[in-house]
Amino acid sequence: MDGTSYNAWRLTSLSTLPGWVLVLACAVLCAAIWLSFRGIRAEPSARRRRILIGLRIAAGALLLVLLLEPGVELRAESRVRARIAVLLDTSRSMRFPAAPGGPSRAEVMLGWLKSRLPDLSALASRFQIDVYGFDKELQPQDPEKLAASVGQADQLAQGPSTDLLGALGSAAAAGTGGRPLAGLVVASDGADNAELIEGMTPQASAELQKLQAPVFALPVGAQALRDLAIDKVVVDDFAFVRNQVTVDVTVSARGFPSIDVPLVVKREGQIVAQKTVRVGGGTQRAEAKLSFVPDRTGKFAFQVAAPVYEGEALAQNNSRSFVLKVIRDRVRVVLVVGRPSWDVRFLRQLLKRDPNVDLISFFILRTPGDDTRSSQDELSLIPFPTQEIFQEQLKTFDLVIFQDFGNRPWYHLSQYLDGIASYVRDGGALAVIGGEQAFSASDFGGTAIDAVLPVSLASSAPPVEETPAQVRLTDAGKRHPMTELVPGAAANEHAWARLPQLPGLNTVGSVKDSAQTLLTSQDGRPVLVVGEVGRGRTLALTTDASWYWSFVAAGQEMGPRAYETFWHGAIRWLVRDPALTPMRVASERTTFDPGGDPPALDVQVRGSDYGAAAGAELRAQLSSAEDATQRPVGQAVAGPDGTARIALPLLPLGAYKAVVTAKRPDGGEVGEAEEAFVVQPSGAELLQPAPRPDVLRAIAEATRGKVLDESDRLDTLPFRDPERVEVGQRKSRPLWDRWGVLAALCCIVGVEWTLRRRWGYA
Repeated sequence: MDGTSYNAWRLTSLSTLPGWVLVLACAVLCAAIWLSFRGIRAEPSARRRRILIGLRIAAGALLLVLLLEPGVELRAESRVRARIAVLLDTSRSMRFPAAPGGPSRAEVMLGWLKSRLPDLSALASRFQIDVYGFDKELQPQDPEKLAASVGQADQLAQGPSTDLLGALGSAAAAGTGGRPLAGLVVASDGADNAELIEGMTPQASAELQKLQAPVFALPVGAQALRDLAIDKVVVDDFAFVRNQVTVDVTVSARGFPSIDVPLVVKREGQIVAQKTVRVGGGTQRAEAKLSFVPDRTGKFAFQVAAPVYEGEALAQNNSRSFVLKVIRDRVRVVLVVGRPSWDVRFLRQLLKRDPNVDLISFFILRTPGDDTRSSQDELSLIPFPTQEIFQEQLKTFDLVIFQDFGNRPWYHLSQYLDGIASYVRDGGALAVIGGEQAFSASDFGGTAIDAVLPVSLASSAPPVEETPAQVRLTDAGKRHPMTELVPGAAANEHAWARLPQLPGLNTVGSVKDSAQTLLTSQDGRPVLVVGEVGRGRTLALTTDASWYWSFVAAGQEMGPRAYETFWHGAIRWLVRDPALTPMRVASERTTFDPGGDPPALDVQVRGSDYGAAAGAELRAQLSSAEDATQRPVGQAVAGPDGTARIALPLLPLGAYKAVVTAKRPDGGEVGEAEEAFVVQPSGAELLQPAPRPDVLRAIAEATRGKVLDESDRLDTLPFRDPERVEVGQRKSRPLWDRWGVLAALCCIVGVEWTLRRRWGYA
């Protein structure tokens, strides 16, 4: 026997016929009643017409009952309580102060939760209360435990980002047992909402309407509305040296009157660009373009900064950092020639054919001995632009080549020699190529040029020794990338040995200790010597017949490739092509998160001879975009393969430049390399952490909710309380299968047939 207690009932149809059959039957019955009416409308007695039509309608109704098979459904029903979802922001932006100098936003939020626990208890008698923490996802939370951990509130705020729309949608769909949603309570700072950051979009409004419940929002940190922030910095990842770089900066201001904000771009403590932008008042956001021209290649850390004003909610969002890699679009070369020659012609044609080289060349076509009647100003086809080249435009060149060129009184070079030497030490490159007017015949001996060249120019021997010279690779030359004509040590040495002899060499003094001799003659005279001075590089080629390696070699069926390969490699080495750098430093990433692992530098050290500098002592120094002062931050020793890893300490937010120097165990310098990186949050959660009460207000308005104050009671809020009934069990009892229904149908049909016959209707 069924012991279930049924507390509700309803009428239902037990028919198994499809709906279209029932509809068709109703239509047929209606048609039959209509035809019956048409058949008796000529009856003069209204009483008879009403009786016949009434009987026909009653018969049709009973027939329809038989088709529908009516019954009673007994139900065991129970009322389902609606649900309230309480969402607490647990993203990392909640670690910031709710007001300048005050507790964190997370502390304020948990303090509010603790004060509202009695309200939640009161609501629990009418609703099911679900409490969640949210960032990108929902996490169920115990409100009692949260309220008891106000002192450790910042440990709760660990989420990488905030997604208010996603959290609201997930909370609405997270209900169990199909419980209706009465409303949502959200406590958040409103930061990092990509879909809402520019205002309430139609898509966001549509998502909120799907909630079908009001949202009551508590803006945490809303009292700290005064904030200036650099929201966005847009710049390319790389730029070309001596070409303008444009940085697009977006600045926002909340709680400020209309003010002029000075923006600056800094590199290693120096301001490279600045501009003032008006923002605040009615203009909450403004854009500015700041431009500068990088003067050298490399990887650099820059910072875009605005001043921090008194009373701002946050100071860290007043600056943004970025790393810019500066490369060469073309190598700018100035070629100064003492007189035309075959060597000059071949080198000039090679440089002009290279699309990566921007060449400017000057020739001295006459000397005082050619025409003693001419003045010094008339000794060239155009006045020699010494001031423009060696003073005004010198720093715009990557490489200066002196080919068979020397210092003579009529060239007026003496006053520019110090500047040329400084240009080299600051990162420029100088190549001196032999000839009758070069090296010891150049009168550069004892000058600033002599100090930066890899060989001494003082020599008592004749300027040119015309003994033929067959070049040979030195031990350093066998490893150096400049003298690699073909891959493989043995093949490369054989390629140099096959080249034609040079007709003679310039005489020079001693090779300096810091220099390397890469090529010598068979009798030991230096042919190619290279060196490094400060940040620059120099080369001395003691012949004006390197063109033999092209023209004569081609005649001997060796082709001009050796000449072209040598000079391309020489130029790449002189201008410090990154592929030929003997010492390299690389950080794991360009951007490091301040809350993650500390930065580390991977170092590869090779000596000036390009062999692994095993045992080299490495020291890392760090400067920032704000402060160019180099401070030691770590050290290491290179392993047998010349590699090492230097772990850096945890660093505050900013842009940094690391300089790693390597020394041999005996104290000798090995080399130096640089790397740049940025320490700043990787996501918008910490890059744009300012409170956004406007976002929460827009959500509340779109859902017909309310913006809460900390003192507002939760148990008085107008939550929806929809009546929701849940059916546990049900039982159906038929009403149609009784003899009285069939008897009534037969009686009605019989009476109608009898009356129609008596009153004269067929």
